[in-house]
Amino acid sequence: MKIKVAVIIPCFNEQDNIVNVIDDILNNTPKNEDWQAIVVNDCSTDETFAKLQADGRAVILDLPCNLGVGAAVQTGFRYACENNFDFALKLDGDGQHRADYIPALLEVLKNDQADFVVGSRFVEDSKKGFKSTSLRRVGIKFFRLLIKSVSGYTSSDPTSGFRAYNRKALKFAIRYYPSFDYPEPEEIVLMKKNNFRIKDIFTEMRERQGGVSSISSLKAVYYMFKVGFAILMVALRPKEKDFSL
Repeated sequence: MKIKVAVIIPCFNEQDNIVNVIDDILNNTPKNEDWQAIVVNDCSTDETFAKLQADGRAVILDLPCNLGVGAAVQTGFRYACENNFDFALKLDGDGQHRADYIPALLEVLKNDQADFVVGSRFVEDSKKGFKSTSLRRVGIKFFRLLIKSVSGYTSSDPTSGFRAYNRKALKFAIRYYPSFDYPEPEEIVLMKKNNFRIKDIFTEMRERQGGVSSISSLKAVYYMFKVGFAILMVALRPKEKDFSL
């Protein structure tokens, strides 16, 4: 029986990128496995949904209102779990994440080296790929230090949205994945606190391939405070007792 792998793409107003992202995924996934691209359209107001329908290669989960990336990702996780996928990967709809690294993330899970894998720009001292803007790199360092202080875990790239999950981690994420905007740093603490094995592996990233980021400079500062507070709240609450589905 083929391994079933879901690639979940939360998406809001990515009409310039989404078809190319699907191309990238389907051109870089092993043919001897059962792969499915799952786009969660978070009530886009541009031509994203129309382009997805015309393309026809991805499952489209079309949300009736804009819920934010956390809830969009959680929707994709639930679909993957309820349709009996063995593994799930998550990447952004803006084209920054290179799908040729997907097999490397998946290999860690197949070899049972981790439950949860993060594609990191910084796990190696590498000059390859786009490292983000200077302001965002400040934010990455801030979250790295905060996560280390509350969990003891050193996350090399806590804001990376390029991630992979085994079935156990997927079941947990359905219930407890942070459901607001910008959930990635909080998720690291949540997974570590609940004894999931985490592994960072190097993945090269690109600049946004089209469109405009939703995070302005002012929003980035707000984001640091909002997510920093959420991380502290996760660190203070007890472990979750049940995440069966």
